[in-house]
Amino acid sequence: MRTLDILTPRAFLPFLDESRYKGVWGGRGSGKSHNFAELLIERCLMKPGTSAVCVREVQRTLTESVKRLLESKIQKFAVSRQFRVQDKRILTPGGGLITFQGMQDHTADSIKSLEGFDIAWVEEAQTLGERSLELLIPTIRKPGSELWFSWNPRRKSDAVDRFLRGPHPPPDALVQRMNFSDNPFLTDELRAAEQHDKRFRRERYAHIWLGEYEPEVVGAIWDRVTLDQGRRAEGPELGRILVAVDPAVSAEPGSDENGIVVAGIGAHDQRGYVLDDMSLKGSPRQWATRAIAAFDRYDADAIVIEINQGGAMCKHTLLSVRPGLPILEVRATRGKHVRAEPISALYALGRVSHVGRFEALEDQMCLMTAGGYQGPGSPDRVDALVWGLSALFPALTAPTQSGEPVFALSEFDPFAR
Repeated sequence: MRTLDILTPRAFLPFLDESRYKGVWGGRGSGKSHNFAELLIERCLMKPGTSAVCVREVQRTLTESVKRLLESKIQKFAVSRQFRVQDKRILTPGGGLITFQGMQDHTADSIKSLEGFDIAWVEEAQTLGERSLELLIPTIRKPGSELWFSWNPRRKSDAVDRFLRGPHPPPDALVQRMNFSDNPFLTDELRAAEQHDKRFRRERYAHIWLGEYEPEVVGAIWDRVTLDQGRRAEGPELGRILVAVDPAVSAEPGSDENGIVVAGIGAHDQRGYVLDDMSLKGSPRQWATRAIAAFDRYDADAIVIEINQGGAMCKHTLLSVRPGLPILEVRATRGKHVRAEPISALYALGRVSHVGRFEALEDQMCLMTAGGYQGPGSPDRVDALVWGLSALFPALTAPTQSGEPVFALSEFDPFAR
C-alpha cells in the first residue's frame, strides 16, 4: 500500500482532527482553500464512501466552484485512479462523490437531497446569507458529519461571522485565523503582490491580506448589505438590455479603466438587473471590441456611451468596429456622485439586483458618497453602471430644479415609442 504524504502548515494542523464545525478565516495567500481541498481528498481516501458538497451562495457555473482546485490536488497527489472526475461532479473511492452547488438554487424541499452527505464545505463563506446558513446546518445531519467554512471577512454582521466568531459560537466549533504569514508555501509572486499592496493600497491592505473587516466609508450611498440582499443567482426574462460604456481619457499605462457594464430591465417585474462587468484598461479599439462582444453575448438592444471626454470619436470608434450598431450617446451635466444618487435610491428601494457577484464594481460603489468618490482613481465601473441604469429608468432623467437634467441624451432614444 502506497503512503501519501501531505505537507500541512502548522496553523492548519488542528483541522486534521474531527470537529462538527471547522472555520478558517483570513486574507489572501493564506492557503485556506488549498488546505481544505487537500483535507477533503485525504478524507475521501481514508474513509471510502465519503460524500461531500462544495457550496457557494451563488454559483452560476462550475468555474466559480472549487472543482478545478480539487482536480489539481488529485493530480498533484497522483491518485487519479481512485477518483473519477466527471463534468459536474467527482466520484470518490468506495462509491462516494463530491458535488458542487449554489445555495440560492435550493429551497427547503430541494436541500433535503443533501441529508446523507458527510461534509459540506462552504467556500467564500462571507457571501453566505442567513437563510442559506439556516437551511444548510440542519440538513447536514448524518452522525459524524462536518461543516467547513473558509472566508475572508467583510463585516461583523455577515451570517458566518456572527455564527462562528460571535459571542456564542456553537459547541464543537474549531475556528482559526490564517494569513499569508502562516503559509510556508507562499509563492514569490504572491509575496511581491502583498508588498506592493502594503506600499500602495494601504486603505485595502488590512482587509485583503490580513483578514480584517472591509473598510467602511462614512456617508457611502451604497452598502454591501443592500447589495447582498438584492443579489440573484439568475435573472428573469428581460424586456431590454443595454451595454453601458464610460471610456477613459487615455490609454496610457497609468490611465483609468474603461467602464463597461451590462444591465437589463425585467419584462414583467420592471426591476433592474446588473448582468456583467466587463471593464478593462486598453485602447479605444480594445474597449469598443469588448463592448460589442458584450452586446453580442447578451443580445443587447443598444450601447450607451458617455461622450464628455471623446465627443463624436466615441461613436465613431464603435461604428468602425461594427457599422450600424445602435448607439445611445449620453453627456454628463452634473458630477458623478450627483448622477449616482438616484440610482443608489433604486437599490435602497429594492428595485435593482446584481445577477452574481462583481467585486471590483461593488468595491467602487461602496466608496461613492454624497460628497464624491472616496477611492483611488476614477469610479469608471460605477459611471458605466449609472449610465446604463439611468437609461433603463428614464424617469430619472427628469429636469432638476435648475432646469438641467441629471444627464442628457444627445442623439436619440431607440426605446422611445
